[in-house]
Amino acid sequence: MATASETATRKNIDNSAPERPIAERFGSWLDAASPTVLLMPTVLVVLLLSIFPLIASLYSALARFQLQQGGFAISFVGFANFNKLLFGSEARKTLGRVGELPAWSWIVIGLFVVLMLYFLYQHINRNRVGAFSSVGKTISFGMGVFWRVLTGIIATFLVFLLVGGLYSDRGIPGTIAVTLVFVIGSVALQYTIGLILALLLTQDIPGKRFFRIIFLLPMMITPVGIGFLFRMLTNTTVGPLGPVWQAAGLAQFSMLEDGSGARLAIIIGDVWQWVPFSFIILLAALEGVSRETIEAARVDGASRWQLFRFIIVPEIVPVSTTVILIRMIETFKIIDVPNALTGGGPGTATESLTLHAFNNWRAIDYGLSAAISYILLFIVTYVAMVFVNIVRRRVLEAFA
Repeated sequence: MATASETATRKNIDNSAPERPIAERFGSWLDAASPTVLLMPTVLVVLLLSIFPLIASLYSALARFQLQQGGFAISFVGFANFNKLLFGSEARKTLGRVGELPAWSWIVIGLFVVLMLYFLYQHINRNRVGAFSSVGKTISFGMGVFWRVLTGIIATFLVFLLVGGLYSDRGIPGTIAVTLVFVIGSVALQYTIGLILALLLTQDIPGKRFFRIIFLLPMMITPVGIGFLFRMLTNTTVGPLGPVWQAAGLAQFSMLEDGSGARLAIIIGDVWQWVPFSFIILLAALEGVSRETIEAARVDGASRWQLFRFIIVPEIVPVSTTVILIRMIETFKIIDVPNALTGGGPGTATESLTLHAFNNWRAIDYGLSAAISYILLFIVTYVAMVFVNIVRRRVLEAFA
């Protein structure tokens, strides 16, 4: 057992141990602080460009901006802007007007409801819980059923707006329905044409390198340029195709004067610009497909369709779903081509949600503009989550 003198001697020895040099201590502090120091600029940029504007726009969506003599005033109005867009004076422009639906429209809506119920039944049957299941599993099952029911209701409502505004008697499509038309039509055509072009250029045809460059040129043009280009091409009296239209007897016809024709012109312009995006990514995915597997299938007597269905498609499904998701999110924000080509007309037949928000912003109604932007954000988030969690997963399982 140590005596008191021995304990004091040990303390003196410990206290007399030399301290670390200042440079060594500073270096240790730098090593500990380096992750924070290196990450802080990125965090500040994200906060400055994403989080703070998001919070500011949310406040704008819940407020009213009014010009006054010598300045302006911002007053908090709660959900008044959203109420105006969905139930008030702006509801017809946002949601459209549903007229008398023909019989085939009700059949389409009914089939969609049956499809939603079938997906719900599959989920319940696959994740069924017993009477003695744990509380956590039961809650998880209940939340899954709740979100799928909510998803089905929202999806059915969007289909009703789409069909009722476009194909009903005296129906008028709102900006939500118009945006959905652009998304469905443009993305479907972009992916289909891009896949066909990519499949063609994986074959041994002359001039492959030349066509790869040519197919990418439309993507180099700005969307505003695309809008003005197609505005010139669809003009039947002047422009490079004017003599062609006149020779065909279509000098008095313009597809931009009709709502359906104007929407089709915008879809064609958007597809022409963004097919190269789908093409180049799908081409890279196709070139990554195992050639040995394809050759082995050919030796076994597989047809071209069997090669495509059972070998190529499963290989490119992950890339395909990613391309579709990216283009779907981007097309929801379409504004340049409709604004330059038709200005949202005739009437509001080609006015997307983004253009709707821009027009209100230009009219200095910042609160309504921000509220429209948040409605678009909710729709895009909902569609993206449904696509990722349901559609993409089912497609991957089907081709696994």
